[in-house]
Amino acid sequence: MAVLHAPNVISTLNELTQICIDGEKGFAAAAEVVEDMALKEELNGFSAQRRRFTSELQSIVQSQGEQPAKSGDPSAAIHRAWLEVRALFTGKDRYAVLAECERGEDAALATYEKALNASLAAPAADVIRAQYLMIKHAHDRVKSLRDAAKAEKDTGR
Repeated sequence: MAVLHAPNVISTLNELTQICIDGEKGFAAAAEVVEDMALKEELNGFSAQRRRFTSELQSIVQSQGEQPAKSGDPSAAIHRAWLEVRALFTGKDRYAVLAECERGEDAALATYEKALNASLAAPAADVIRAQYLMIKHAHDRVKSLRDAAKAEKDTGR
């Protein structure tokens, strides 16, 4: 395995780890507040996906003899708390929950795009690229669900 010790490489991997931990917790929090079982299952699936991504990234960092990030960003914890409070006041509004999920996905995509532009060596670059594509897919799915929820809300269904 190529040596990835450059401080900016480990820092980048740990930043991605934090965003994945945040995504895992965010999707789990969203799944707790929605009532639709199919949506709950899908959100829990995205949460599990982020847990796998976290493990992959932590393994790369550990393989370099470095300490991987083990918690998310404190501002994301505030975002999750806001999601829960908002759900209480909006009656667990599907649109509001999905809008918050999409906002989190926007942050994840931006963080991954920054990492992809950092010219990291394989295998880290390969893992990041693969994870980015799956996060992009999840983002697009959440956005589609959010748009459908908004349409339903606007038509009064």
